Amino acid sequence: MIAKLLIANRGEIACRIIDTAHRLGIATVAVYSDADAGSKHVALAQEAVHIGPPAVAESYLRGDRIIEAARATGAQAIHPGYGFLSENPDFVEQVTKAGLIFVGPSADAIRAMGLKDAAKDVMAKAGVPIVPGYHGAKQDAEFLAKQAAKIGYPVMIKARAGGGGKGMRLVERAEDFAEMLAGAQSEGQASFGDAACLIEKFIQNPRHIEVQVFGDSHGNVVHLFERDCSLQRRHQKVIEEAPAPGMTEHVRAAMGKAAVEAAQAIGYQGAGTVEFIVDGSGPLRDDGFWFMEMNTRLQVEHPVSEAITGLDFVELQLRVASGEALPFAQSDLQINGHAFEARVYAEDVPKGFLPATGTLEHLRFASHARIDSGVRQGDEISPWYDPMIAKVIVHGPTRAAALNQLSAALAATHVAGSVTNLGFLHALSRDAGFVAGNVDTGLIARELERLTSESDAGTDIRALAALVALDVLTPTGGPWGDLRGWRHWGAAAYHVKLDAADVSVTDLGDDWFVCQAQEITVVADGDTGFILNGRRVNAVRASPGVSVFDNGAAYTFSLTDPLVAATSDVGGDAVVAPMPGLVKSVATKAGQVVKQGDALMLLEAMKMEHTLRAPRDGIVAEVMAKAGDQVSDGTMLITLEDEA
Repeated sequence: MIAKLLIANRGEIACRIIDTAHRLGIATVAVYSDADAGSKHVALAQEAVHIGPPAVAESYLRGDRIIEAARATGAQAIHPGYGFLSENPDFVEQVTKAGLIFVGPSADAIRAMGLKDAAKDVMAKAGVPIVPGYHGAKQDAEFLAKQAAKIGYPVMIKARAGGGGKGMRLVERAEDFAEMLAGAQSEGQASFGDAACLIEKFIQNPRHIEVQVFGDSHGNVVHLFERDCSLQRRHQKVIEEAPAPGMTEHVRAAMGKAAVEAAQAIGYQGAGTVEFIVDGSGPLRDDGFWFMEMNTRLQVEHPVSEAITGLDFVELQLRVASGEALPFAQSDLQINGHAFEARVYAEDVPKGFLPATGTLEHLRFASHARIDSGVRQGDEISPWYDPMIAKVIVHGPTRAAALNQLSAALAATHVAGSVTNLGFLHALSRDAGFVAGNVDTGLIARELERLTSESDAGTDIRALAALVALDVLTPTGGPWGDLRGWRHWGAAAYHVKLDAADVSVTDLGDDWFVCQAQEITVVADGDTGFILNGRRVNAVRASPGVSVFDNGAAYTFSLTDPLVAATSDVGGDAVVAPMPGLVKSVATKAGQVVKQGDALMLLEAMKMEHTLRAPRDGIVAEVMAKAGDQVSDGTMLITLEDEA
C-alpha cells in the first residue's frame, strides 16, 4: 500500500481524498496556490507545498511543480482528483517517468478517450453503440453542414476535446448551422486549444445515464451500476441520483455490459465513468442508449454510487494503484437503496447561474446528510476557482425516502455572505416531474422560470429580520431581561430600514409583536433559530445585512444605517438612539458649539460601530449618556439649542 500520497488538487475533492487516505494510515501532502494558503485542504493534510500564484496555469496546472513537490516530500504517489491535470496524459507520463505512482489510468487509456471523435471510433470497433453522426477529421464548414443535413435536424455540435458543456451547440434549423458551428469552434479553441467539432443526431427527450466502472492491473473490470445525471443546466449537472429511475434489470445488464466492454477495449485501470445518452421518450430500452464519452477519472458525483454499494471509491483507487486486485467480482455487487447528490454553488441563479464570490460568514449544514465540502465558515469564495460550496448527499431505502431526505437537507443548509443556488435546488427537489421520476436533460430549461422565481418575504419574515438586525431578541438576563419592551410611555417601537424600506415593529411583551397591523410571535430557539408564528426559521446577521432561512427559501435584506438616516436631515433639537446599543464614546460636552454633521457620539449597534452626528448647527445643551451606557431605542442622548 502507498505510504505517502500527494493530492494534486484543491477544495472539496482534495479534502475527500485526504479523509480516506488518513483512514487508511496514508500520510498526505497538499499543494496550494497563494489564494489557497489558508484553505481547508491545506489544514487537513499533514504537509503542504506552495506551488504558485492563484491563476491555475501558474499553479494547479504546473505538473512540473507538483512532481517536484512529491519528490521533495517523499510522496510515492499522486492522486489528481478531478479536473485540472486528472485527464492529462502528458502529466501521467511525467509522473511515471519520475518513478511515482499515478492514481488513475494509463496515459494511453486517457489518450484513447480524450478526444470525442477518436473515442467513438474505438467504441464502435468494440461493439459499443454510438449516436449516429460525423466524427471525422474533415472540418470544412460547408462539408459539416452537408453532414448535418444527412444526419437530419436537430443535431448537436460538440467540440471534440470538450467537456463541462463547453463547445456544445444544439442546432434545430439548417439556416442556423454556420453561426452555431463558428461559436462551438471558437469556444473549443479558447477552452481546449482545439477547434475541431463532431456532429451528432440530437436525441429527443434525452437522458444522461452513466455507468461507474473499475479495472485493475490483473485484467479484472466490473461496473458498479448506473447514475442518472439528467438534471442539468447549461450542460452541467445539478442533482445526480443512483440508481436511475425507471431502470430495469435487463437494460441495466445491457448498459453495464457495454460499459465494461468500453473499459476493456482500452485496458482500463482504476475508476472511470462511461457516459451514455439515452432515449427518454418512453420506457428505457436495451437498444435506446448510445455511448457519449468516457471520463477517465473519479467523477464529482461518485458519492451516490458509494452510497448504494457501500464502497469507498477512493480506497479502491489507492488499492488498485498499489497493485492490488479488485476485492470482488461482478456477482458480488448489489444495489442497496437510493441516493441523491445536490451541488451547492455560490452562484446567482436569477442572473443565469452566474458564479458569485463572497465570504461565508455563516455556514451550516444538515446533520443527517453526508456533506463533502472544501470550505469552512469564514472562508472566502474566490473568483479564481470553481464556486462549489458543498455536495449534499443522502441515502434512503427507497427513491421517495431519499428524495424527502434531500429536500429536508437542503432546507437545513444555510449559507450567508454569498448568494447561492440553495433555493433553486430545494425547488427542484420538490418538482412534480422530478419527484415522479420523469427526468430528462431538458427539464430544468422547461421549468426554469418557475424554479428560479423568488417568493416575496411576508410581513412576519420582515419583522423577524428587523428584530435580528437590531439584536432585540438576544436574551439579556438579569432583572431587566423580562422588561425588554417596557417603556414608561407605552410599548417599545423598533425602526429599521430593510432594502431601503422602513420597517417598524412594536414590542407588546411576552414574545408578541405587531408589524404592519399583523400580530407576530417570535421566540428565540438556539443561536440562530427562532419559532416564528409556530414554525422554526433561522436568521443571522451577515453582509449585506440579515439573512432569514425559512423551509428552503432564503431571504437577504440589506440594511440602511438608521443612525445616518436619523441625523442626516437639517433641523431637530435632539439626537436619539434609534435602536438599542452601547455608547462607546462621547465626543462633545454641554456648551460646545457644533456644526451640522459634526461627530457627537459613537454608538455600537447591530454589532457595528456608528457615529451619531449633529442634525443642525447649534450649541450642545445637555449630554444625557456617557461611555459604557447601554441605551434603548428612542433614548434621548443629546439635546441642542440655538446659538445666542
